[in-house]
Amino acid sequence: MFMWKTAITIAGLDSGGGAGIHADIKTFAALGVHGTTALTCVTAQNTYEVRAVQCMPRDMVRAQIMAVWDDMGIDAGKTGMLGTREIIEEVAATVGRLGFQLVVDPVMVAKSGAPLISEDAMEALAKRLLPVAKVVTPNRYEAERLTGMKISGLEQARKAAELIHRELGSEIVIVKGGHLDVQEAVDVVYIGGTFHELKTPRLDPRATHGTGCSFSAAIAAGLAKGLEALEAIKTAKELIYVAIKYGVPKGKGHWPVNPTAWVEIPAERWRVYEEMAKALRTIEENAELFGSLIPEVQTNLGYAVDPRYAQGREDVAAVPGRIVRYMGKAKPSGPPTFGASDHVARKVLAAMRHDPGVRSAANFRLDEDLLRRAREAGYKVAVVDRRNEPREVKEREGGSMRWILEEAVRQTGGVPDIIVDLGDWGKEPMISVLGRTPSEVLEKVLRLYREERKDE
Repeated sequence: MFMWKTAITIAGLDSGGGAGIHADIKTFAALGVHGTTALTCVTAQNTYEVRAVQCMPRDMVRAQIMAVWDDMGIDAGKTGMLGTREIIEEVAATVGRLGFQLVVDPVMVAKSGAPLISEDAMEALAKRLLPVAKVVTPNRYEAERLTGMKISGLEQARKAAELIHRELGSEIVIVKGGHLDVQEAVDVVYIGGTFHELKTPRLDPRATHGTGCSFSAAIAAGLAKGLEALEAIKTAKELIYVAIKYGVPKGKGHWPVNPTAWVEIPAERWRVYEEMAKALRTIEENAELFGSLIPEVQTNLGYAVDPRYAQGREDVAAVPGRIVRYMGKAKPSGPPTFGASDHVARKVLAAMRHDPGVRSAANFRLDEDLLRRAREAGYKVAVVDRRNEPREVKEREGGSMRWILEEAVRQTGGVPDIIVDLGDWGKEPMISVLGRTPSEVLEKVLRLYREERKDE
C-alpha cells in the first residue's frame, strides 16, 4: 500500500485526448503513479481547433481536490488549464492550505492558438498561484506574458526564469526550450540560485499536442515518488522526448504526444525477446532439419517490435553471429539481440512497409523440394531475379532489399509467404520465409516437412 504514490491533475478536458487530463493521466500511469483528477473546464477540442469551453464552478473544483485528499492523500499535483480567475484563486487557496508539492503549467493558449484563460485571470495566476508552486513550467510565450520581457535565446530565458522566481515566488522555474531560437531543444532550469540546461535534439514538430501537459505531469509524478526536483525534471525531459518522437499520427493539426511510449517500448522489446527465444528453442528441437536448410552465408531470424515503434535496425532483434550449421545441426550463435543483423532488419522493415503485420523473416538455402511443397500447400511464393534490379538501386545503400520486397509484392499482390532470391554475381541464391512472428515463420517450414512425412 505504501509503495503506491498519488498525484492529482487539476486541469481541463481535451475531447480529442491529446492534452489536458488525458495526457496527464497517461503520463502518471507511465511513471507508475496513481493518477487522480480535479476537472476545471471541459473543451470541445481536436488537434486543430477549440470549438467550445465550459468551466466548472470553483466549489466543484475544490470538492474534487478534497475528495481525493480525504481518502487517498496527495503526494504531488499539477495544474493545467484553469480557465477563470475564480478557479485559480480556489486552487491557490486549497493547495496552499493542504501543502502538497505543486507543478504549475501556466496554460494560456491552446496549440491551435485559442485562448484558454480569461484576461482577468492572468493577475491571479501570477500573484496567487505561482507563489504556492514548487515548480512552474512556462514556454517562451508564457514566460514573456509573465515577465513582460522579449525572449528569444538562452540568455533571455535565464533572466526570465530568475525574474519569475524572484518576483512571483515560484521555487523552481523552467523556461521550456521548444520555442526558443536555438538549435537544440534546451530547457533552462533555475533551481536554488543555479541554472541548469537540459538538452535534446529537435524532433518533427507535428506531434506536439500535449507536450506541456505531459512534461509537467511527469515532474509531478517524480516529486510524488520522492525524487529530488532536478532528477524529476530530467526524467520528465527524457519522457517527453520519447513521447514526441513516437507521437500519435492522428488528426489534421498538431498530433498528440504519446507518453505511454515510455513503458510500451520496453515492454514490447521484452515481448520480442521472449518470442525470439521461444523460436530459437524450436530450431534447437529440430536442429537436424533446420541444419539441412542453412545456406553457405548461414541463416538468421529476425523479429521487429510493434510497427508503431519500429524505425530502424535497433528495433529488430536477430541472432548475433547468425544461426550456423555445426556437425550437421542448426545452432544459434547467441541469444536474441536488437540490432544484431543489418540484413535481416532491412528485410523485415521493408516487408512491414507493405504489411505492418509481417514482422518476422528468416533466410534458408534454396531448396527446390521445399518450394514445390510450398506451392502445393497454397503458399504465396514470389521469385525475384536480381539481374533485373536497376543499377541505381544496387548502388543505393539498403536499396536492394526494398526493391526485392516491392517486386515480390507486385507478383503476389501482397507480402508473400516465401521469396525466392535467385541470386547474382557474388550473391548466393536463397529463400526468405516471412510471417507475423518468428514462431509462425518456422512453423511454415515445419508444416511442409510434416506434410512430406504424411505422404510417405
